[in-house]
Amino acid sequence: MASARSAGLPSGAGTFQPLRHRSGTLRDRLHGYTKQTLGAGGSLNDAVSLPQGESCAGWVAVHAIDFYNDVSTIWAVMAEDPYLDSFRPGEGFPSGVEYRWSEGSGRDATTVSVSAPVYIEKVLQWIADQINDETKFPDDDDEAEALRVFQTPQFAALCGQIFRRLFRVYGIIYSSFFGTLEALQMAPHLNTCFKHFMFFCTEFGLLPEREMEPLEVLVKPIRKQYHLSKGK
Repeated sequence: MASARSAGLPSGAGTFQPLRHRSGTLRDRLHGYTKQTLGAGGSLNDAVSLPQGESCAGWVAVHAIDFYNDVSTIWAVMAEDPYLDSFRPGEGFPSGVEYRWSEGSGRDATTVSVSAPVYIEKVLQWIADQINDETKFPDDDDEAEALRVFQTPQFAALCGQIFRRLFRVYGIIYSSFFGTLEALQMAPHLNTCFKHFMFFCTEFGLLPEREMEPLEVLVKPIRKQYHLSKGK
């Protein structure tokens, strides 16, 4: 049997470093709202709500980075597990779906079948590449320029793709690796991160309904809790 690593899982898998917000920038200031709210024991509803007077686009941008950090940290715990070697292309995804990876763009784009661990690695590397590109995720002292970038249609489309792919990574983790994380006593942390992620996505309508269907059994009670806490 070909291993997942020989089938394309890169060496050094799971070694993603958390992406930081440079002190004194727009990103750092917006990130501080969430940190202060949760650090003071505030609710998830308060933590995901847009702070008064702030840019919605900037708020989504910062959370794309923070949620990437959550997922990459969780995956780092899993990445060296020998169990990953058992997955072949097309295996390890939520029941009834297979997430394929698209490479290239335009007429040169190709879609390839990969294993679930390889898919996660490719997603996390792709997101890191987008965030580390200053033309796409500016992190400098010029707030006006940062907001100009964040408020473009191109950035909205990019963030939409980031959130959809992060959701898929959560789907894979819950479908194939929850037992391992539970044995490592990391299930509560996973559940907290996913709940925060879903509250935010629900608050701003970032996930299409069809995207959430494979995880409906997990998503439905979280969304219900979100709406009840909002009094909807």
